[in-house]
Amino acid sequence: MHPSIESVFNEAETRYLNTEELGIVSEYVQSIPHRLDIYRLLRDEEVNILQPVVDKVQKQFSASESKRIERTTKNGILALRACAMAMLLNDENYVQERVQWLRQTQKNNSLEDIDRLFYGELEKQLQQVLGTDQMGLLESVFDQVRSALTGSSSTSEFDLVSAPSAPSAPEDELNLASFF
Repeated sequence: MHPSIESVFNEAETRYLNTEELGIVSEYVQSIPHRLDIYRLLRDEEVNILQPVVDKVQKQFSASESKRIERTTKNGILALRACAMAMLLNDENYVQERVQWLRQTQKNNSLEDIDRLFYGELEKQLQQVLGTDQMGLLESVFDQVRSALTGSSSTSEFDLVSAPSAPSAPEDELNLASFF
């Protein structure tokens, strides 16, 4: 639960909520149906959202990078799920706790270059699927993940030219359905 909402409830244990506190709670409660819709969409369309991202990453990196691409993809799935839950709870701390583990995995597997491309493409895909209004509810937590894993805070900083070009050798296509 968002710290300010949790604080409102904790402070009001022995009294009624004042007008300002009721406003905070009311704003969150009114946003719950929208948050649930976004959460359901992300849950139900996860593979359809992520597969085009993975396809673009695979085109930019060679077949010899398949293990690193797979690790980035698995981390990306976990990151998207953490973002969805943080958005639903309206709790940015939720994603902060989880991104530390993802960051360590990234360092251990030298995924920085792939992650830069992956999260830039993921943001584009999310904007396309969700639209401006829905992306607005997810954006702050997604920005935290992207910033922590790529060292940047906007898609304009992602440059496909900086990713190594994949050779024309055939490669095994990573199918997300096999992860589930």
